[in-house]
Amino acid sequence: MTSTATQQEFGDAPTEVRDTEHYQQEYVKSFVDKWDELIDWDSRRASEGDFFIRALKERGARRILDVATGTGFHSVQLVEAGFDVVSADGSAEMLAKAFENGRRRGHILRTIQSDWRWLNRDVHGRFDAIVCLGNSFTHLFSENDRRKALAEFYSALNHDGVLILDQRNYDAIMDHGYSSKHTFYYCGDNVEVRPEHVDEGLARFQYTFPDHSVYHLNMYPLRKAYVRRLMREVGFQRIETYGDFKETYKETEPDFFIHVAEKQYREA
Repeated sequence: MTSTATQQEFGDAPTEVRDTEHYQQEYVKSFVDKWDELIDWDSRRASEGDFFIRALKERGARRILDVATGTGFHSVQLVEAGFDVVSADGSAEMLAKAFENGRRRGHILRTIQSDWRWLNRDVHGRFDAIVCLGNSFTHLFSENDRRKALAEFYSALNHDGVLILDQRNYDAIMDHGYSSKHTFYYCGDNVEVRPEHVDEGLARFQYTFPDHSVYHLNMYPLRKAYVRRLMREVGFQRIETYGDFKETYKETEPDFFIHVAEKQYREA
């Protein structure tokens, strides 16, 4: 059932809210309705180029599961590039918005609400690729949840499948302070995004919109090496990490890291 809540609830101690399930209360309808102002589809398409489409085609992927559909940006891009796409998300509000956005562009998205920790219970069949984008993996607050989700992703892939997962450069934020060029992902004009609180167990981001409305997301600050280690321990064989879509980068420069993890074993 889609909630009609318009106000986020973090209680009296917002920085103590470190619960995987809480994202359901964070993506309230009023926030979701503004999400596309934040990412700006046209600007994001220009900044990403064909990175994801190229990565998927190079690996022969055809059937794609978008597990963090959000408002549908990547699902629509992949459908328009000719892929067979299933769109999943844990937020009913996001899926409703994604379906609406898809229909506005002439597509009927196949949407499924699912918690990643029980992905294979809700989503049937196997996929050539899974994409988990938009810094979404950071909503998982316990290592057990992260391992369970990665194991579910691994299981849902064909034997030669690939997982593409992105994350903010939390290493730079925690070690050197926050700095974002807003070149990638969050491309909306006049939308201010900044961390309100950061420690080793929480990154609380504040989003301020032109109408002065303010929203927050509580996320776990994933370190790059940690995510790569978890992927290997779950069984992924070959992991390539890009910084803002580039293979070569200085660790502090990228806003985002993109991990491309292959399930198939390949000789070096």
